[in-house]
Amino acid sequence: MTATSPVPGIDVDHVTAWFAEHAPEAVPPLAFELIAGGRSNLTFRVTDQADGAWVLRRPPRGHVLATAHDMGREHRIISALAPTDVPVAPVVGLCTDPEVNDGAPFYVMSFVDGLVLRDARAAEDVSPEVRRRAGLSIAETLAKIHAIDPDAVGLGDLGRKEGYVARQLKRWNGQFENSEGQTGPVTEAYDRLLQNIPEQGPAAIVHGDYRLDNCMVDDAGEVIAVLDWEICTLGDPLADLGVLMVYWTEPGDPYAALPGAATVLDGFPSRAELVAAYEAAGGRSVGDLDYYVAFGYWKLACILQGVAVRYQAGAMGDDGASGDAFGDMVNLLGQASLASLDKIGT
Repeated sequence: MTATSPVPGIDVDHVTAWFAEHAPEAVPPLAFELIAGGRSNLTFRVTDQADGAWVLRRPPRGHVLATAHDMGREHRIISALAPTDVPVAPVVGLCTDPEVNDGAPFYVMSFVDGLVLRDARAAEDVSPEVRRRAGLSIAETLAKIHAIDPDAVGLGDLGRKEGYVARQLKRWNGQFENSEGQTGPVTEAYDRLLQNIPEQGPAAIVHGDYRLDNCMVDDAGEVIAVLDWEICTLGDPLADLGVLMVYWTEPGDPYAALPGAATVLDGFPSRAELVAAYEAAGGRSVGDLDYYVAFGYWKLACILQGVAVRYQAGAMGDDGASGDAFGDMVNLLGQASLASLDKIGT
């Protein structure tokens, strides 16, 4: 690929010039490949002529919801966590100059060479022992994130510390409505979630979309980089654990948030084992997670409604996915949220 080859979402010439200033070791021409699996911000693998590799993230092309897709925020969070024991990719730089990439800010990280067990097909390439270690490491790493003092790493003003769930309900319901979401189980779940918000403990760093395929592991299954900090803020850490439970599909699960999920394969720990590993690693005392699981299903429904709209508008690039497939999941996830709310206290 030459430096002038068109790449949707990338101004190749101007971004190459940015690399010359901020990553002078890069040998042009650079090649840009959209990494499949990104469902919000666009993520590209960047390679040069000397086998160098980086990752570039930018917002989707068009239909950007207010407060979403903040590149500066992601860059700030990863930079703050770099000196801690939370594994993140090394940051190269942030570009907020609208002239560089057609008005879209972006940031660049070093490429971390590891495994992303995105689905069952990817996870079949590793042993059951590695799968089990990956699951336990996912839980232990989440406990590390929640153990960080936000003020100590300069993130104390990342968001309001109190009222996390109430704020999230307001935010995602507003974006659901702005994305022309249809009333039904998602709206009913919202009403019930709003009426039953649990008391929040001390605020922690909340990743917001913590799951297996947002973590990179090494050949032994240890997490070596937590990815996709797009909706990270401060708040109730149990919301992260609830979201992890939502994505951690078990065999026979009637509400599979990720069709073809890796976690149905032999070796992966159960949800109960993840919770135990999280607590053993120093995570917040869990108690009844049903509310947070319900909240996780509901939030995912709101997110997917927005993703479906962006895919249908062509804003997410061509990675072979269909916007209709996401839209079909929204009501199912709303029903899953209601089912989890029914379990509270049982």
